[in-house]
Amino acid sequence: MATFPSYDPVYSANKSSEPRTRIVQFGDGYQQRLTFGLNQNPKEWQLTFDVTDDDADIIEAFLDARAIDSASFDWTPPDTVTSYKWICPSWNRELYVSKRSKITVTFQQVFEP
Repeated sequence: MATFPSYDPVYSANKSSEPRTRIVQFGDGYQQRLTFGLNQNPKEWQLTFDVTDDDADIIEAFLDARAIDSASFDWTPPDTVTSYKWICPSWNRELYVSKRSKITVTFQQVFEP
């Protein structure tokens, strides 16, 4: 299992949650909500890394390799000390000044053995 390179994201970092629930709506206004699945509250992070061009090449090479093998990777979010499994379905690289780049990524939590 690959581990995302050890770079700290720029703040502000955005964390999203979308719990998986099933809702049954009855005619009298009564509503019943049920959680769906074992891992029903996956997280998603929108992050930006402000790094040198060499470090940006390392991050991009890592993400390209995961895109080729469709594998998840380990990463520890900024608000915890625990590592989880993630995929990165999209990222952007901005070359904004000489020898500096900003990489914006979307990490989606996945649940695998």
